[in-house]
Amino acid sequence: MIQLKRIYDPPSPSDGFRVLVDRLWPRGVTKEAAKLDLWAKDLGPSTALRQWFHHEPRLWEEFRARYREELAGQAEAVAKLRAECAGRRTTLLYGAKDQTHNQAVLLKEVLEAEEPARENG
Repeated sequence: MIQLKRIYDPPSPSDGFRVLVDRLWPRGVTKEAAKLDLWAKDLGPSTALRQWFHHEPRLWEEFRARYREELAGQAEAVAKLRAECAGRRTTLLYGAKDQTHNQAVLLKEVLEAEEPARENG
């Protein structure tokens, strides 16, 4: 089970495996307070994509398409995170104020989707 939570919300035992999915460290949060198990910064949107999107809901669908493309180029890292999350409660942490339009929402969808079939040969 994967759940989402803002990094600014207090940690809870119900969070399970805590993974920060932002490329940048969130302002005002100490590493001790974050209580992270993993910082998957390479799976955060690229700087260019993050700056272009700027959490504008009107750009959400285009952001989703562009971010999916970026994640497709990180297939090994996505598979590794999927394996880390398998069989345990996981919380993807993000810094955005918008709880609906952020990369963690899409990354959760990708992680929960069945792993794509690999071609032989």
